[in-house]
Amino acid sequence: MSSALKITLILSLLLSAGSHAAGTAPRKTLAPFASEQALSSYLQQLQARQAALQKEQQKLQRATAQSMSAPPAPPASPAPMMAKSAPAASAEAAESVTNVQTAGVDEGGIVKLHGKHLVMLRRGKLFTVQVGGNALQPVSSLDAFAPGSDPSGSWYDEMLLDGDTVVVIGYSYSRGGTEIGLFDIDADGKLAYRSTYHLRSNDYYSSRNYASRLIGSKLVFYSPLSLNLRRGDPFGGFPALRRWRPDAVPSDFKRIAPATRIYRTDEEPETGFGLTLHTVTVCDLAQRDMRCEATAVMGPQGRVFYVSGESVFVWTTRRGRDSGVFRIPLDGSAPSALKVAGAPVDQFSFLESGDGHLNVLLRAEGQGDAMWDGARGRGDMALLRVPLASFSDGRDSAPASSYKALPGGGGYGLQNRYVGPYLLYGHPGNAGRRQADQAWPRQPLYAVRWADAGSVQALSLPHGVERIEALGNDAVVIGAQGKDLHFSTIGLGTHAAIATRYIRADAAQGESRSHGFFYKPQTASEGLIGLPILGADERPGLNKPAASVLYLRNSGLQLTELGALAARPGQMPDDGCRASCVDWYGNARPLFLQGRVFALLGYEVVEGALKDGQIREVRRISYAPIASPVR
Repeated sequence: MSSALKITLILSLLLSAGSHAAGTAPRKTLAPFASEQALSSYLQQLQARQAALQKEQQKLQRATAQSMSAPPAPPASPAPMMAKSAPAASAEAAESVTNVQTAGVDEGGIVKLHGKHLVMLRRGKLFTVQVGGNALQPVSSLDAFAPGSDPSGSWYDEMLLDGDTVVVIGYSYSRGGTEIGLFDIDADGKLAYRSTYHLRSNDYYSSRNYASRLIGSKLVFYSPLSLNLRRGDPFGGFPALRRWRPDAVPSDFKRIAPATRIYRTDEEPETGFGLTLHTVTVCDLAQRDMRCEATAVMGPQGRVFYVSGESVFVWTTRRGRDSGVFRIPLDGSAPSALKVAGAPVDQFSFLESGDGHLNVLLRAEGQGDAMWDGARGRGDMALLRVPLASFSDGRDSAPASSYKALPGGGGYGLQNRYVGPYLLYGHPGNAGRRQADQAWPRQPLYAVRWADAGSVQALSLPHGVERIEALGNDAVVIGAQGKDLHFSTIGLGTHAAIATRYIRADAAQGESRSHGFFYKPQTASEGLIGLPILGADERPGLNKPAASVLYLRNSGLQLTELGALAARPGQMPDDGCRASCVDWYGNARPLFLQGRVFALLGYEVVEGALKDGQIREVRRISYAPIASPVR
């Protein structure tokens, strides 16, 4: 481990509590503000500190400027460094088409299933296509924003379904935060606009994580709200909600987190550094008029979050000091916290396990997962494993015995995933397009049994680790070697072992997000894999049309190619796009529905059929918002 991480671990051992309560309830919780007056007084104190710091900075700057024209003298003390501001239904209830991290916690995506209809979100519009009854027919389309509103400056990226309610999640730079559009869908697949709400938030975009979750009828958001203490009214940055109307104004926002739902730790904010309200908002979709409540914790900046079935875990980092992890329950009860060391890679670094523990893969240094920061990180690695009951009021630290040092180091693009009893992680290596005739260094895939923190296995792969996915109780690791795309199956029994490898020549992944992959189990040891691919010399592009979806059969960890369903070549039709005209979340997905196989490829839905061990195209439709023939 790095010396900084070792020192932090030693300090955490000295500061940690000696015993843990039984069960998963925290021993103590964070303290809320007692009243609006108490919260206001606290913010005024912070503003006074910031004002004093600003005056001191200006004084130092003037002294520095004067010294530039004066005779040489010892250099003035530098002004304190300022932190960079952060950029800005259960799985059994219906047939899922989303590759989720946690069973029962649905994630916002670009395609969902409603009865006998697919619902797609693309380029600022909603679409439905009938697939039930052996059909394949476009049905309905509708703008994904409010009628009469201006969608410019807004991005509509994610969609969720709760019963007959379609929820579209977007971000509006012009209207001030997360935009939530509610639409009705009937049994015939017809869409109708219901209402739009705006939730005050910072920009949520991450190249790895998703903004929204759905647990039952509860819509869940995490947003880090950066507080500007230098302006007159810091409450202007507090969690708030408004219903959109054509003449909506900023004063329509109504706070949804009173002082008694705002918490703080014993740590004083770092003078001169950002203060963030780590906010979890839960909206009830069971009522037509959506209602939301928020819980917020004051703390340093941070962006990595993980949603389990009961809580949101938020990881924060203080400059040169311990990190912290908040546990914010979804039932509105008081949050708890724990001082920790290091930084997780992304949401896949977390597992709230059934034995009442939180497990987190850590690097010595990390930048969170805002934008593309999840791919960055460095330093030594460790696995943190702590009982949920050890969470407290933020004064306690995870003991040094809770960390297990791991090999591998944190390099660019690290991939990690919990599959069954194992934590798997590895690096892409030089997965950029090497020439096929160049030597390729073997890459390690590390396998750790997280429950007992036993020995670490290093499995040698002839390709990089660009994706790790579950195949039931086993796993598949996907990555490039030169111009070829490799799929290595990993048996996860008493020991982890490489089972077999399939190679797709002259190919690359067409989607890097977790939702691009899907595995449809048929038995405990058999199933179908789908993954969008491109040619080896192509690179996934935000405005690039989809290429094809490759299908493989898994039979006892032996992979057999079934074929691919490809997009029709040619230019994308002119759809008159007005919003979200870049496919930030991709445009291709494999779909397995009621024994049928589909590929979503841009504005096309292609159906294939298995015959004689091969998948062949049966038919396709275009659902583009222009006149288009159906065949």
